[in-house]
Amino acid sequence: MGPKTTKVYETLQKRLATGEYAPGDKLPSERTLVEELGIGRTALRQVLARLVAEGALEVRGRSSYRVPGAVSVQHPEDVEPWRIHGQRDLYDNRWVKLQLWDVEPPGVDSFEHHVVKLHHVAITAVIDDQDRVLMLWRYRFVPQQFGWELPGGIVDADEDAADTAVREVVEETGWRPKSLEHVVTYQPMVGMVDSPHEIFVGHGAERVGDPSDLEEAGHIEWVPLADVPGLMARGELMGSGTLVALLHILATRSGRGATTSR
Repeated sequence: MGPKTTKVYETLQKRLATGEYAPGDKLPSERTLVEELGIGRTALRQVLARLVAEGALEVRGRSSYRVPGAVSVQHPEDVEPWRIHGQRDLYDNRWVKLQLWDVEPPGVDSFEHHVVKLHHVAITAVIDDQDRVLMLWRYRFVPQQFGWELPGGIVDADEDAADTAVREVVEETGWRPKSLEHVVTYQPMVGMVDSPHEIFVGHGAERVGDPSDLEEAGHIEWVPLADVPGLMARGELMGSGTLVALLHILATRSGRGATTSR
């Protein structure tokens, strides 16, 4: 894509990332977008086709585009939250805090429940124009095994998670994503552990140097997305954040043939 087409792509991508175009929304017509963005219809369709291939848009009919993710299920109104009567620290350091919470589920006597508080983290899957994902082959001493991981790390105090995502990719791989999209925030062990995980997908990257975080850096490789199911079957994808990000990418590209190298 040329500079003008790339700018339009980034504009639409930003609108999607910020929620200006929300899940389930229908995009303005091609005529409206052509006039608003100052781009030709052919170039606009090239941008829209790329967003469809990336899973950011879906096509309805001949030229009607919608943001995926609309849901029909409603929130139940007859389920009550647990009551929290208090909490106390058992152990606390810079990496982990262990607490006991006095909780009372609806219709059940109160009891003490262990809660582990860990850091807020950001993890990023960077995809290039050959449908490869930027990954690290690392040894993890806790499970005592090697595996493939996406770059990621702790969100510092007062730091935006998107800034963390970019910083960690650069520090661990030496590559900088050209664009970034927030996918989901989730908790990896919601019943006992509090550790918000922010998942991002980046599109395109430029090499800016060597990895600076030698403790976290491993063997760096652009892995074909087509290899992901096989790596999963072999148990070589390490960490829930890596799995969530890659499964999201595969799900949004399902049926488009986008996991084969172009």
